[in-house]
Amino acid sequence: MFGRPTRLFPTDATLAGRDEASFALPARHRVLGTPLDATPGDGATPAGLEVAYFGLGCFWGAEEIYWAKPGVYSTAVGYQGGTTPHPSYEEVCTGRTNHTEAVRIVFDPAVISYDDLVKTFFEVHDPTQGMRQGNDVGTQYRSAIYYTTPEQAEAAERLTKVYGEELARRGFDPITTEVLPAPTFYFAEPLHQQYLDRVPNGYRCHASTGIAFPA
Repeated sequence: MFGRPTRLFPTDATLAGRDEASFALPARHRVLGTPLDATPGDGATPAGLEVAYFGLGCFWGAEEIYWAKPGVYSTAVGYQGGTTPHPSYEEVCTGRTNHTEAVRIVFDPAVISYDDLVKTFFEVHDPTQGMRQGNDVGTQYRSAIYYTTPEQAEAAERLTKVYGEELARRGFDPITTEVLPAPTFYFAEPLHQQYLDRVPNGYRCHASTGIAFPA
């Protein structure tokens, strides 16, 4: 895992990508049975749902954490925050797409709040590590919250500040999480979707601080 780039590339040095994905996405979530690409407002997804995006290290373990949450309708893993359209996993691993591994969460805010999703985000990884997460080193493992509404933006900024103050009080370095409007999300290859349901003993890596969110 070591030796991957830890700095983002200039845009003119990133890979060109492609006009469309090179694979067909599975229709259904392996665990939840819901549409993998569920999108509020598409006419098929139940009304009232929202989408949230987080980057917190290897996306296999991140997705597993979130699909188990009551109120989560669907999850998927992919690539976000870079400039290369429809990148492959191999391209992302070179660092030359500038994407981070991300999890897409479609959730019912009447059952689980966005605040709760953000609190989980901070509690299950170490947001102070910069371009890495545990033994996973590289820009694809950076911490990120990508919001989709003004209300999500407010919550993300507010809770980042609260958790950052708690970390500082405990002697941790400042949070390095990037909090930005959600850029285009590119679904990862079928192999990666719900990977840990297919391979229960598969790789998990999250360097949690061990600190719960302040009450």
